[in-house]
Amino acid sequence: MPHYQAPLRDQMFVMHEVLNVGAVYADIPKYAGLDADTLNQVVDAAGKFCGEVLFPLNRSGDEQGCHFDAATNTVRTPKGFRTAWEEYCAGGWPALGADPEFGGQGLPLLVQNALYEMLYSTNQAWAMYPGLTTGAYECLHAHGTPAQKNDYLPKLVSGEWMGTMCLTEAHCGTDLGLIRTRAEPQEDGSYRLTGNKIFISSGEHDMTTNIVHLVLAKLPGAPAGTKGISLFLVPKFLLDSEAQTGERNRVLCTGIEHKMGIHANSTCQISLDGATGYLVSEPNKGLNAMFVMMNGARLGVGMQGLGLNEVAYQNAAIYARERLQGRSLKGVVAADKPADPIIVHPDVRRMLLTARAYAEGGRMMGYWVALELDKSLTHPDPVVRKESGEMVALMTPIVKAFMTDNGFQSASLAMQVYGGHGYIRESGVEQYVRDARINMIYEGTNAIQALDLLGRKVLRDNGAVLRRFGEQVAAFVDEHDTDPAMKEFISPLVDLGDKVTKLSMEIGMKAFGNPDEVGAAAVDYLRVLGHLVYAYFWARAARVALDHAADNDPFYQAKLATARFYFARLLPETAFHITAARSGVDVLTSMDAALF
Repeated sequence: MPHYQAPLRDQMFVMHEVLNVGAVYADIPKYAGLDADTLNQVVDAAGKFCGEVLFPLNRSGDEQGCHFDAATNTVRTPKGFRTAWEEYCAGGWPALGADPEFGGQGLPLLVQNALYEMLYSTNQAWAMYPGLTTGAYECLHAHGTPAQKNDYLPKLVSGEWMGTMCLTEAHCGTDLGLIRTRAEPQEDGSYRLTGNKIFISSGEHDMTTNIVHLVLAKLPGAPAGTKGISLFLVPKFLLDSEAQTGERNRVLCTGIEHKMGIHANSTCQISLDGATGYLVSEPNKGLNAMFVMMNGARLGVGMQGLGLNEVAYQNAAIYARERLQGRSLKGVVAADKPADPIIVHPDVRRMLLTARAYAEGGRMMGYWVALELDKSLTHPDPVVRKESGEMVALMTPIVKAFMTDNGFQSASLAMQVYGGHGYIRESGVEQYVRDARINMIYEGTNAIQALDLLGRKVLRDNGAVLRRFGEQVAAFVDEHDTDPAMKEFISPLVDLGDKVTKLSMEIGMKAFGNPDEVGAAAVDYLRVLGHLVYAYFWARAARVALDHAADNDPFYQAKLATARFYFARLLPETAFHITAARSGVDVLTSMDAALF
């Protein structure tokens, strides 16, 4: 049976020893009184809830799935899901990072990020219900009218209601400029929405009394493409005069998708047949408003990759220590047993260390980006807010794509450690592979994230924000490059930083002549930049571990060993991707499309 232990020691290591969050929050009045003990207690309690309540429902939820009733257009979630939601709400978890004005606890988003990592490790399908709700809250909090905020945010924060985002349609996928859903203005200031949406996660369920849909649609006479998209709030149940659920709205689930994984999350087809909706933000500015939710979702999907990476690694490591098979190439290790545990084999260790290095590297990056997001929203210095916001924007596609690629690879490696036992349902690891696969697709495929990174976030500003990150790396290098113990980490970090600078300039120059050069290089480029970020944080982690070398603490010994593995066996992947990125577009486009 699968196992999960909240990685509290490593979470606290990242927060306090790598990121030094106490010093950061001391400069933010809103969080100045937040001490390490409080942060640790919240994370510890979150880990207990996830391990004790959600994890036992993961396998049963996958096996039962969601059930659609065509007669009533309703969806029933797996046994125990609604009860778990009630416990989640009773614990105040939906309110963790929300505004106290609307009933929230006002804790940093970094803490919420740590919670979501554990939610996704223990039950990704269940965790998507509150994940979408958090996104709806953030969007309305940023762009809703005062009345919309007062009527809807307290219920979203308490968990009495949930939220979704309804973007795509069958014919357009990610190209939202092609959507056909229409919104007709009414005399009372509302709108009548007509159209069909697909792939709507958590679009219909039995866990709450109302669902708040945020829907993209076009007004009459709207400009073509994405410039003509507006955003609307469309509740499942309209509100009565006292802002309580009243009449059923004409927004219906017409079916659920039968998916490879995340069976326990209801991925819905949604029909709007003259549904009543309310404009959020300005007309034709809906995509800008929705991006608050979409960018939050992309960061969240990165944490999904991390969560599944972590739990898959944990189970594979346990199995490798216990599974007896064969003997070590150097001779018998477990003489008292009929065979050695497979962890003696170098290639098994390679797979385990790969998954571990990606999990711990992802945790450092993901928590750092959440910390930068906190600074962008709450720091008293407007310059800091601006620069942190720009850094979050640069890193968001890397978090989404690099961490989900790594999560899927790690889950696949975990299955390989199990051998044939990993391919059957009994072990549970095959579910992690199935669930992890969607993370590379939704909220914009990883190739789209790569285009966003290279085209919009790097080349559009001539690499200004990327250079600022490079300056951060350079400051760390300058501080530690004279220490011989750090040479094995500093030298490859400096070398890769120089190569990224040259590669960015080279692609930019080629793109002037042919914009398709960006598309040809983007996926490889993101992989290289992801490794640069991980290498920087692994060097920082190694510094901390070296400072504790005299402690003989197994935690720091393992941290240093994993850092060495990352630099020796994973970072060299960048050489391939740099070569591939430089190969240009011609090798991809020279063959006629008809020959494919």
